[in-house]
Amino acid sequence: MGSYQDSYRQSLADPEAFWLAAAESIDWVTPPTRALDDNTAPLYRWFPDGVLNTCHNALDRHVDGGRADQTALIYDSPVTGSKASFTYRELRDEVATFAGALRSLGVGHGDRVIIYMPMVPRAVVAMLACARLGAVHSVVFGGFAPKELASRIEDARPKVIVAASCGVEPTRVVEYKPIIDEALAATSHQPDRVVLLQREQAPATLGERDVDWDELVADATPAECVPVQATDPLYILYTSGTTGRPKGVVRDNGGHAVALAWSMPNIYDLHPGEVWWTASDVGWVVGHSYIVYAPLLTGSVTLLYEGKPVGTPDAGAFWRVVAEYGVKALFTAPTAFRAIKRVDPSAAELAKYDLSGFETLFLAGERLDPETYHWASEKLGVPVVDHWWQTETGWAICANPRGLDDLPIKAGSPSVAVPGYDVHVLDGDGNDMPRGGEGAIALKLPMPPGTLPTLWGDDDRYVESYLSRYPGYYLTGDGGYVDEDGYVYVMGRTDDVINVAGHRLSTGSMEAVLAAHPAVAECAVIGVADDVKGQLPRGFVVLKAGVEITEEALRAELVAAVRRDIGPVAAFRDVSVVDGLPKTRSGKILRRTMRGIANGRDEPVPSTIEDPAVLDAMRTVLRGGDRTSS
Repeated sequence: MGSYQDSYRQSLADPEAFWLAAAESIDWVTPPTRALDDNTAPLYRWFPDGVLNTCHNALDRHVDGGRADQTALIYDSPVTGSKASFTYRELRDEVATFAGALRSLGVGHGDRVIIYMPMVPRAVVAMLACARLGAVHSVVFGGFAPKELASRIEDARPKVIVAASCGVEPTRVVEYKPIIDEALAATSHQPDRVVLLQREQAPATLGERDVDWDELVADATPAECVPVQATDPLYILYTSGTTGRPKGVVRDNGGHAVALAWSMPNIYDLHPGEVWWTASDVGWVVGHSYIVYAPLLTGSVTLLYEGKPVGTPDAGAFWRVVAEYGVKALFTAPTAFRAIKRVDPSAAELAKYDLSGFETLFLAGERLDPETYHWASEKLGVPVVDHWWQTETGWAICANPRGLDDLPIKAGSPSVAVPGYDVHVLDGDGNDMPRGGEGAIALKLPMPPGTLPTLWGDDDRYVESYLSRYPGYYLTGDGGYVDEDGYVYVMGRTDDVINVAGHRLSTGSMEAVLAAHPAVAECAVIGVADDVKGQLPRGFVVLKAGVEITEEALRAELVAAVRRDIGPVAAFRDVSVVDGLPKTRSGKILRRTMRGIANGRDEPVPSTIEDPAVLDAMRTVLRGGDRTSS
């Protein structure tokens, strides 16, 4: 572990030298002479005297440096049957033109632009065009409900909204224009213009303030890159909330560019010219960091996929894309692989494609259960690398740094702390837990470049939400432990730790047991109130396709397995077979909502829910209508 250990030690012992060296991979208008500004701690800033432009670093410098004719972006859309690709020159020219179009609408340095678009190339163009002008983009996941869109408009106060007329799902078309109109009817802030990209699947009727994308760019003069301070905001990304004012995570320009440029070769072993695919959405932080910015900052080829892991058209969709474009590494969520495993447990579709050039699978966004890890490892025959991070951090907190060392992989762990992150496991009083002891995972301040410097317009809320529980630390909200080898185990949100008769138990540990059963495709365990024990665990499992087992027999085997692996102290007796688990569109299971329903509360339902019908069915089960109650 020499190279990793050396890098990690230096990053904590001398962060100034470590990050100034990393900053040399970025083109600066004014190179920074300082890395960390701690004058307003606990609010930290990185590269305070540096000046740069993020779009220049993502596009122009590659065009000028000999990569003009290399592919920058590949678009593959099985839901519309279309494909396209853009060289670095072509993408730079489109971005410069659209930046000029935005400038003609009055958008300039520091102005906000809300982007409400599906997975189409012009969503990437719009983001980079904002960066080119020094404007601040805030991407809202395409199809978000009017109320959620309205709250973001109210908070960000954009000068312009850039949108598409619709999004295309495997089974339906979602019209965006009525959603935008309803959101704007509910907000006091009104943008000057709404720029609309018309899609043939559902063109929209334009109103007075609306302007057609193609007509706008037809007369636009391309814009040059505007130099900005490293500490100036690049974007705002709102975390998924249920009530109240949303939290707008701020990302700066300088720290963000340095951190992401460092992460590609060192964490992902990705280099200029290599093909990288992040199967996510530009509306999420993974899409911001690893569909758009990191691969382009590196000079790699990035793949934009408008489709699903199954159903577009089948469970071989991912293998087809990897083979067709020569993808070296894929980054997606465990949910995607559980969906593939459920439909095609023997991976018969995989045999149809040549994946000889595929080297690594990276998974993040939720806990990677050991069963899914083992299945993917066995079927693909390549390293399956779990890693852990958050919207707030913008890049990995823990990972197996493939470009630094060939570290062992441990199922159930996202491996080790990434250089720059000082990870601690704390007890209720803020004391470090011994190795193997579970507690709250916290990051000692300052966090590295690329992490959030604050929340949009609200430093006090940032401190209160993240920095006040343990002074000197950022509270991740996740619980877990560190083993004797320094490997971190993230067992779930701290509110997923339940108290059974005085014993603190991780529902994530129980989920790992359920997921290991050969009949189980997906599972969730929540804690429900109990008059005697305080809380009791309740499990829900989704079966793999084609499995033949009675629910009674399966329940008995699962209860016995938890008793064997966790112990009788878990008091695990209640497990139900369901057709699906309620999730957000990014794949996170709505455990908090499920807990609230089970305990008789009307929990707010996130607007990000993927399929309300699945939650309705779960509500019936949770409230006693389940034929499989124990």
